[in-house]
Amino acid sequence: MESDTIKIMVANESHYTYIDEILSTIEESSKDRGTGIAKRSPEYVKNKMAEGKAIIALDGEVFAGFCYIESWGNKQYVANSGLIVNPTYRGHGVAKKIKKFSFDLSRQRFPNAKLFGLTSGAAVMKINTELGYVPVTFADLTDDEEFWKGCQGCVNFDVLQRTNRRYCICTAMLYDPNDPNRRNREEKENEAKKQNKKSVITDFINKFKKLK
Repeated sequence: MESDTIKIMVANESHYTYIDEILSTIEESSKDRGTGIAKRSPEYVKNKMAEGKAIIALDGEVFAGFCYIESWGNKQYVANSGLIVNPTYRGHGVAKKIKKFSFDLSRQRFPNAKLFGLTSGAAVMKINTELGYVPVTFADLTDDEEFWKGCQGCVNFDVLQRTNRRYCICTAMLYDPNDPNRRNREEKENEAKKQNKKSVITDFINKFKKLK
């Protein structure tokens, strides 16, 4: 299996045939990890595809991964949820590609919204950090009751209830496009990359001159 054969796209009605496999993969992953993944119905996933808010990864016609977008609090908050990768394709960077695709799609469709997520997976936390998310408290997330109802299908929902929705097994992460601290960090990182690139070019030129 070659990762460059995998195509990531916005799902539509033509991908309804993958819904059962998507849901079974989510369920099996939840069992294997022993952690929570909110359950969704076939109708829910179907609606996401019809709305252009689902992302699917395919290797030819073989299912490789999936993710969907949800908006809450009058579109002030957006979540990329249900990220899952077919076990056959894990360890090849598929999750990162799906996450980046869904992140870019979310920024296009909801440019002023805060992007957030709840995850118990170290790999997803790493990807989120690279995209500019930072860990936050649950109080920093949407107070939309419909979002929190979605946690009822998680095996750890009782933890969330017992703590009055202050914390759970998952880590909350947030990307705020209007956060000045984030902008400063990105500017510094971009400047560091430019300086590093200049340094590499300068070193190459110097080495080339010595060979002449």
